[in-house]
Amino acid sequence: MAKECEHFTQERNVSQNTKNCQECEKEHLPIVALRMCLTCGHVGCCDSSIGKHATKHFEDTGHPVMQAVPENIWKWCYIHEEYFHSE
Repeated sequence: MAKECEHFTQERNVSQNTKNCQECEKEHLPIVALRMCLTCGHVGCCDSSIGKHATKHFEDTGHPVMQAVPENIWKWCYIHEEYFHSE
């Protein structure tokens, strides 16, 4: 069995900074789904959205883990490109 990514155990208990992707709202872009950074609570749009702001947040900050919101059923580590399913 593969070892679980250590970044999944390092994140803090954070709350969403905003309800929606602020970058998409400013740019008037449609949002497919939202992701929340588990380091700082930044909310960005997924890679299926035009803006890909969750990934851009990782690229700008290096914060490794985000989760789907509002469902919170999975997490993604950008560094190891690995999912963790909460179900």
